[in-house]
Amino acid sequence: MTVAAISLDEYRQRIGTTIGTSRWFSLDQQRIDTFAKVTEDEQFIHVDPAAAAQTPFGGTIAHGFLSLSMLSAMVASAVPPIAGTQMGINYGLNSVRFVKPVASGQKVRGVFVLKDVAERNPGQWQSTLGVSVEIEGEDKPTLVAEWLILAVVEPVAA
Repeated sequence: MTVAAISLDEYRQRIGTTIGTSRWFSLDQQRIDTFAKVTEDEQFIHVDPAAAAQTPFGGTIAHGFLSLSMLSAMVASAVPPIAGTQMGINYGLNSVRFVKPVASGQKVRGVFVLKDVAERNPGQWQSTLGVSVEIEGEDKPTLVAEWLILAVVEPVAA
């Protein structure tokens, strides 16, 4: 599910507000195992339920980078693109903090605050998003970040 585009003016008026909250995404053991194989991070706390049960986590947990990598899917289900956007580019992160682990089977969602929008080059708009990835039923988020996204927007006909 994607969110309908809005005009650049409307988008800019939303600076300082929560611009979107994503749907919930399950971080089940299958997703964790797949991520472990792809990234070659097969530490037992992620992929071995019996061994992980003996740790303070009490079971397997999702990789912090798995939670972080879900931002692309989360933003698509939450944040309206600028009308005329031809593509969005992940420009980077100013900060990331992993606050609380996600136990296998828990659900997460992203809450996005539009902190700034600036034109970098003609037709290229950089958004700074404050992100909190919440864990369903928990008080603390799994991560907080400041994320930069560059939208390449087709010129508006005069």
